[in-house]
Amino acid sequence: MDTEPLPAPEGLPLGLETLTGRTFDAVLFDMDGTLIDSGPVVVRSWFRWAQEEGVDPALLAGKHGIPSAQIVAMLLPEERRASAVQRIDDIEVADTDGIVVLPGAREALAALPAGRVAIATSCTRPLATARIGATGLPAPAVVVTATDVERGKPDPAPYLLAAQRLGVDPARCLVVEDAPAGITAGRAAGAATLAVASTHRVGDLQAAAADAIVVDLSGVRLVGDDHGVRVLPA
Repeated sequence: MDTEPLPAPEGLPLGLETLTGRTFDAVLFDMDGTLIDSGPVVVRSWFRWAQEEGVDPALLAGKHGIPSAQIVAMLLPEERRASAVQRIDDIEVADTDGIVVLPGAREALAALPAGRVAIATSCTRPLATARIGATGLPAPAVVVTATDVERGKPDPAPYLLAAQRLGVDPARCLVVEDAPAGITAGRAAGAATLAVASTHRVGDLQAAAADAIVVDLSGVRLVGDDHGVRVLPA
């Protein structure tokens, strides 16, 4: 997980006009880095885990947005993975200090009818519950976690399942993400993608082929009604 602060994003929003003329059946949000800022606790937890497991922390770079089990599988032999996955989950669930709601996130969720919004996160179910509870974020009825799918992001499975549970076509959904892995997942699900430049450089989000990029969710206004969801400039 990266520890250096990002440069202030310039020239945003980008590509927003490609979304503003469309109507979506639902919006599927990532959580960490998109709706909430858990960056400090993520870094703190994974560095503690790396020290305990004897893993070089530098190997954690670029892993944001990928489920913990998949990260562990990249770093440890098979016989150590189960206990190591349980350990990082325990560390993260127990540490919610400093997690806050990102600008515009609460308003974005509140603007959407219940059947038109979901969260699809790389957190496990217990971790998602802990972080949502710590922020008081009004979680939608549909929350897909790493516990619910065999393959996490960048695989499209989390977003496909979220769309399925809402009863909508993923190709008529908007995925909102902060990480290239999540943008890749959203695109593979057939959805349009809106990136927030909270955890990755704008160039990285462009390289992942996000349809549009904003600084955070305060940069757009979501309007949901019986006909669908529209994206408007803030």
